[in-house]
Amino acid sequence: MENLNSAVEILIQSSNTLFILLGAIMVLAMHAGFAFLEVGTVRQKNQVNALVKIIADFGFSAIAYFFIGYWVAYDITFLSSAEQLSANSGYELVKFFFLMTFAAAIPAIISGGIAERARFYPMLVGSFFTVGLVYPFFEGVIWNSNYGFQDWLSETFGAAFHDFAGSVVVHGVGGWIALVVVAMLGIRNGRYRGGRLVAFAPSNIPLLALGAWVLTVGWFGFNVMSAQTMDGISGLVAVNSLMAMVGGIITSLFVGKNDPGFIHNGPLAGLVAVCAGSDLMHPVGALVTGAVAGALFVWLFTYIQNKLMLDDVLGVWPLHGVCGAWGGIAAGIFGSEAFGGLGGVSLASQFIGTLAGIIVAVVGAAIVYGIIKKTVGLRLTDEEEYNGADLSIHKIGAINLD
Repeated sequence: MENLNSAVEILIQSSNTLFILLGAIMVLAMHAGFAFLEVGTVRQKNQVNALVKIIADFGFSAIAYFFIGYWVAYDITFLSSAEQLSANSGYELVKFFFLMTFAAAIPAIISGGIAERARFYPMLVGSFFTVGLVYPFFEGVIWNSNYGFQDWLSETFGAAFHDFAGSVVVHGVGGWIALVVVAMLGIRNGRYRGGRLVAFAPSNIPLLALGAWVLTVGWFGFNVMSAQTMDGISGLVAVNSLMAMVGGIITSLFVGKNDPGFIHNGPLAGLVAVCAGSDLMHPVGALVTGAVAGALFVWLFTYIQNKLMLDDVLGVWPLHGVCGAWGGIAAGIFGSEAFGGLGGVSLASQFIGTLAGIIVAVVGAAIVYGIIKKTVGLRLTDEEEYNGADLSIHKIGAINLD
């Protein structure tokens, strides 16, 4: 019997390790989606830079999160023997891998907003400190109950802030950081003439669509595998993710008037919004959440470009920042039993937790990128921007016609 119990325990441990490893790989693949979404959206002279930024940011993020960020969030380090680290089938190591792919999404989100005019190495430095300090601070507050914030919400409003897969913790934080950096960088040269918007059309719709599809598929690892163990897996999360994605597609199609850029970002808006409450909502609630997010993205992206003259290239603030915030609040609405959800959430806690994420993101970004801007600068010169980031930074273009 003792041998049988030991065998069952090993099987459970190894199954959990494999489960979360598959999730990590799916979220890792999402970074290819970020890359191609940006490649298809920016002008051809900036396509190489888009690709290089995403993979370089991932490398810097991994180092920052391994040595600093994971310790800040969970008070765990990996400076021990390989024998200790491989205990329980190496589950803790793979859990780090999984959560690191989440952390690395922050610079990938920022990259889309600051495209075509940002310096390369200063932005990598910003990514390092964002993933090493700013993001894990809030991650630890919400997902590890650091500093008593969640306990206070539970005692005051009857429930802690609920963010199952990171509508606010990941997407909201990334989007609001991006807003600060986009504002610091200013608009691209030639974007506005005489106070009117000059359209910079996407360079490659098929690549943009490819990026959106890769992100969409990988998102089911992002959401479903956030259970982190086999016994926590839920088909409800999968179907809610599907329905929110569909809601985003349909509203972005009609509100965006058939625009392919909007319709391929629509499902992403829905998926961003459903992350927080995907384990609680009824599928109809998830559909509504995604539908609102899809419409919200199209309307707000158009508004900030035309009225606010905020040059957010991929619309990452509306997509991740605003739709992420909507998702945090939507979890408190559609996750409640009154709207067919499983309950156990407080709308007040969801609102306060969402606001806290925005504050941490804005303040953290202002400090990190403000220092970089004052010391070495964030933006390419006018000549470098005119020639394109590909030739100015990487000395090669995306296409060789010889």
